[in-house]
Amino acid sequence: MTHTNQPAEPLPFRVCIRVRYAECDAQQVVFNARYGDYVDIAMTEYFRVISGGFQTLLEQGYDCQVVRMLTNWQAPARFDEVLNLDVTTERIGTTSFTLKVAISKAVGQQPVATSEVTYVLVATTDYKKTPLPDSLRTALNRGATGQLIDQSGSVSDSSRRVSL
Repeated sequence: MTHTNQPAEPLPFRVCIRVRYAECDAQQVVFNARYGDYVDIAMTEYFRVISGGFQTLLEQGYDCQVVRMLTNWQAPARFDEVLNLDVTTERIGTTSFTLKVAISKAVGQQPVATSEVTYVLVATTDYKKTPLPDSLRTALNRGATGQLIDQSGSVSDSSRRVSL
């Protein structure tokens, strides 16, 4: 028997949330529009960790606007389930960047949905698109692998949690 010492996959940047009753529809599953909210929560936390958050961006005279969001669903999520939202930087352009958010059930890791969202950077003076500054480009390239934000109150592994 041959063993290869493959390096372990780095842990993703993860936000854990719990599905609230108000997020479910008449079919007793998370309403499709709520996934946009989940992606926004994940992106906001990712941004906070990689670059100091939106307030830092605004103080530098920049803001982000969503120009494209694509979600593919694989399974329903239901009330009180804990979901993992794993965020990665997918693409960095001249004036835009794309993040991928893979959503899965915490118990059993069943995939629920995958969203890709593209943001355009704008200057707050005129809200016209503007090139990404080097600091943001570097932060997006670096990402935040291994970081965990637990908004569900269910994660017992505190070794990955981010202190905010």
